[in-house]
Amino acid sequence: MEILEKLLNKPKSRKVGIILALLATIVPWPIAGLHKFYLGQPVWGVIYFLLWDSPIPRIACTIDVVWYLVQGQELFTAQFNGLSLNNPQFVELNPSITKPIQVEAIAEGLRELDQLREEGLVSEYEFEQKRRRLLDRIA
Repeated sequence: MEILEKLLNKPKSRKVGIILALLATIVPWPIAGLHKFYLGQPVWGVIYFLLWDSPIPRIACTIDVVWYLVQGQELFTAQFNGLSLNNPQFVELNPSITKPIQVEAIAEGLRELDQLREEGLVSEYEFEQKRRRLLDRIA
């Protein structure tokens, strides 16, 4: 039990989260939701796992991959490692990232999200929620 606690309290890696979510979109067996367990969201992990036989987790995992890519390291760290952006302990891991690059990444994420909506893989409601979150990251 102590080993499990150590693993759960260890800082979460954005790359591992992206790889696990991407793997769930590609591999046809029930690993959907593994990234949610890794990122400390076990309820969502169980939901993804229970629905593994339907296309819903694959679509959600695709959205998660885009979201993790677009949000950047600072926001990922703040969200999944419990650090505030205003916290003095928070260290920007990649200071060379500039605002225009982030805006470009968000724009690309919006284009991909719109394509998912046009293909019918994301509902209008889901599209609007994700779109607002992405646009909030610009300010």
